[in-house]
This record gives sequence, structure tokens and C-alpha cells, in this order.
Amino acid sequence: MGNCITKKDQSLPIDTTFKLPAPTPMWPPGDGFASGIINLGELKVAQISTFNKVWTSYEGGPDNLGATVYEPTGLPEGFYMLGSYSQPNNKPFFGWVLVAKDNSSTTNPAQKEPLDYTLIYSSKSLKINQNSSVYFWKPNPPDGYKAVGHVVTTTPDKPSLDKIRCVRSDLTDEIETDTWIWGSGKSNDSNRFNLYQTRPSNRGTQAPGLLVGTFLAQNGGNTDPLSISCLKSTHLNLASMPNLKQIQAIVQAYSPIMYLHPKEEYLPSSVNWFFTNGGLLYKKGDELHPTPIQLNGTNLPQDHNNDGSYWLDLPADKADKERVKRGDLQSSKAYLHVKPMFGGTFTDIVFWVYYPFNGPARAKLEFITIPLGKIGQHVGDWEHVTLRVSNFDGELKKVYFSQHSGGTWVDSSNLEFKNGNKPVVYSSFHGHAFYPKEGLNPQGNNSVGLRNDTAESNMVMDMGVGYEVVSVEYLGSEIVEPPWLNYFRDWGPKISYNIAEELKKMEKCLPGKLKKLLNKLPNELLGEEGPTGPKVKNSWNGDEIVRLDI
Repeated sequence: MGNCITKKDQSLPIDTTFKLPAPTPMWPPGDGFASGIINLGELKVAQISTFNKVWTSYEGGPDNLGATVYEPTGLPEGFYMLGSYSQPNNKPFFGWVLVAKDNSSTTNPAQKEPLDYTLIYSSKSLKINQNSSVYFWKPNPPDGYKAVGHVVTTTPDKPSLDKIRCVRSDLTDEIETDTWIWGSGKSNDSNRFNLYQTRPSNRGTQAPGLLVGTFLAQNGGNTDPLSISCLKSTHLNLASMPNLKQIQAIVQAYSPIMYLHPKEEYLPSSVNWFFTNGGLLYKKGDELHPTPIQLNGTNLPQDHNNDGSYWLDLPADKADKERVKRGDLQSSKAYLHVKPMFGGTFTDIVFWVYYPFNGPARAKLEFITIPLGKIGQHVGDWEHVTLRVSNFDGELKKVYFSQHSGGTWVDSSNLEFKNGNKPVVYSSFHGHAFYPKEGLNPQGNNSVGLRNDTAESNMVMDMGVGYEVVSVEYLGSEIVEPPWLNYFRDWGPKISYNIAEELKKMEKCLPGKLKKLLNKLPNELLGEEGPTGPKVKNSWNGDEIVRLDI
């Protein structure tokens, strides 16, 4: 046993600090983008990525590798810590927190010292593999103020009151728990203790809440409201958002590279390629006389509702229909929507990709692959990938991969990159869902679910080549939206009777486990309704939807 290596002795992913493969470029000049400090009005905030390590647990948390807590260091003059940072040990270190400086009148300061601290949790009596005992403290704010983070120590002595600042209540917003960082105790144990990453409860292009980067320390038996808040931008200041030249530079630096599956038959195309190659506009009640779609969709209905009166479809001619189904990779381009997030402290750049046709789905049952007939086929398919860029320094922090009716956020530290800082995106076979890695990417559980096969091939789409910026609302008239973007109706016909029959036929011959799966498939995958365009999606003005597996 003398040669036994403990987790404490082993190298952990967090021991490596993640950096993007290539240096962040020098951004074109502008107002406040990548200037280091963002003015919220009564507070100025900066993003800190330099830390001192406070405590490490070598077990518990994701993959049972433990977690580490850090304290920000190297704060700009006049700025104060708002809380500590923590992340699981199962991924490279890639952290940041906001620190704040009072920018208000002295009669009603934006931030104050806490009155005292309350000990939330101590690991002193916990028999776990850790580098020392740890003490988690909640600042007790003065009346009219709130805490937005915790202080962590390795001794039972209370921290200095000057260590941290609480923020005036009207400059804060409500949070919710996001991903789990670390915990101890059983899930049904009221004495358990957990650390969570947090995010504003209200998120969207007009939502004022900021990501602070601090964590929530919570006892399992506590049913009170969450003990900390986030910062709030009381006046949505978009001066930190990138201008058009800066947007172009961000795209040049971070535009995704998409690989289609080597067996993929249904390729993306440009919208105008679909229109000029026979795409048709149908009107309810006059289905025998569809209308050819004009370039840029200038003859598409522009009223912002979808009552089923209009829809798009493939060419009527059989040969043309089969040809257009296949798409045209050479004409394909990404359509970009640029929007503010978290009170204008982040920029989301959404790369929308259009496919004229979505192929049939396949399921897996244990080790068997089962084709699902026509299930999954539908005309018109919009998929997207979103870059989340910090407006403090212009660094790419996360990428969102759309997957059917939801999707997944992936930290930059877990991405695959090519050609510098360009994240790699894999489009799944037939379904076109986006994934960060090659492989099966099952949707469901380990034994039964949908197959979403991805693999590298010579069919590649560089989303930074030939892209079109179609909407940047905060730049006003500087960007003119194409008419097709304001077509709010279906990009494909609703389900046909044949597909409904196909579903019934498949149900008869499938095992019970797969029957249950079919009942939970998204409507778009079943073809029950025509897909809608980008501007109709909830994520257009809101945050991205994280997929919950079937």
C-alpha cells in the first residue's frame, strides 16, 4: 500500500489553465467593446481571470474528481471583490468573476461592506480527501443591500469585513442555479451541502441581469430563497457591444467550421439557392396554384403571425424536387444574428444554417440500429450555433450547439479548434443537429434513443466564408434585414397523411421501449408541423434552450 497513488497526488484537468489556441486579435477601434471595464451607471465592473487558490477537494462533484475554490487577485484600483470562484476539477481551469467599483453619489453608495458573516458550512468534520478544512461564509448585508457571492477561508476565523462588498438592492437581480460544481451528502439528506454555478433567472436581449461568475453555496435543508443575487444593469447600456467592424473581426477570429457526415445526402444551401431553384409558396385554399418565390423572398408574407395560411415547399416537378432536396453546399452560407446578453456584457453571435430538407431518423436499441422509415423527414431545416463572447476582453467563452428542439452550451475549454480559434461543429447524419465531437451522440438513455451520428468528412462549411449579417437590432438601420427573415410562417408543409401512417406502422413493429421514445419525439422531427424560421424561435430574443434528453 506504500506505493498507492491517491487522487491528491494525481494530475487533474484543472491543474492545466486553458487558453485559446491563438492569441486574441487586436480589435478594430470602437466605443466600449473589449475595453476591460464596463460602466453600468452607478457601478463599474471588470472581469478578473487571475486567482489565488483557496481550497481543493479531490473527491465529490462531476466525475468524483472534486472541485477547487479561488479568490480573485490583481483587482484594478478602487475595485472590490464580490465573491469567490469555483469550478469542478474535471475540466481545465477557465474561470472569471466580476469585481466592482462604486460609481455613485456618496449619499447612497452602490456598494457597502457586510455587517458580519454567517458560516454556512465547514468541512472540518468531513472525512474526504481535501488539502485542508474549508469554511464557506455568507456576507450579511446592511439593510437595502444584497450579497452576490461568498467568501471562503481555510480557518474558522471570520473574514475581514473589508474583504468583500455587498451591492445596493436596486442594482441586483434574482438568480437561479445552473450547473452543479460540488457537493457532499446524499441527495435526500437535509444536511447535504452543494456548490452551484449561477445565472440570472431572467435572460434575454432586454434582460438586465449580469453573469457575475460567483457560485452559490447552499445547504440541502434550506428552503429559503437563494441567499445571493446577481448584478443588474439598470439602464441597458449597449456601448460595450461591438460595432460592425468589430463584429466582422470577431467572425474572422471565431467563425465555426462545420463538418457534414460523410454519408450525408441532404446538404445545406443558401436561402436564395432554394428560392431560385424552384422553392414554392403555398396558400391555404389555393393549393393548386403555388407561387414561385422571388429573390430574397420579397413576395413572402411579412405579417408576424403563423395561422397556417401559408407554407413553403419543394418544387412540384419530381426531378427538381429530388435535386433541391439534396441542397447545394457550394452556395451555402451562415446568416448571422448579433444580440446583447446579460445586460450588454456579452455578445451572442448566432450562425444560422439552412437545409432544404431533413432526412429520416434512426434509433438505437441496445446494439441494434433501427431505421425509422420516413419519421424525421421534413422540408426546410434551420439549425444554429451561437458564439458567446465577453464584451470585457473579446474572448470566446462558450458555444451553443442546437440539437432538434434544444441544444447544449459547451465551455471553450471543452471545444475542438481548427485554424486558430475556430470551433469545430459536427452536423449529425440526416438530422443536422450540431455537436462538438465526433461519434454517436445518442439522444435518450444508454440502451434506447435516437442516433445522431457525426464524423469528419471532406464536406466542410467554413461559416466565416461568404456569411451574411442579417440582423443587429442595436445598430438600428445600419443592417437591413432581408424580407425572408420576417417571414414568420412555415418553411415546410405540415405532416402528410403518409407520415402519420408511417408512425403507426413503425409503432406496430417496434419493441415497447422504442414505442415510448416515439411518443416523446419533437413535433418538428415527426414532421407534424412545418419548421419555422430563425426569427420565430424563442432564442431570437431570449437565451438558448438547453436540451433535456428524451
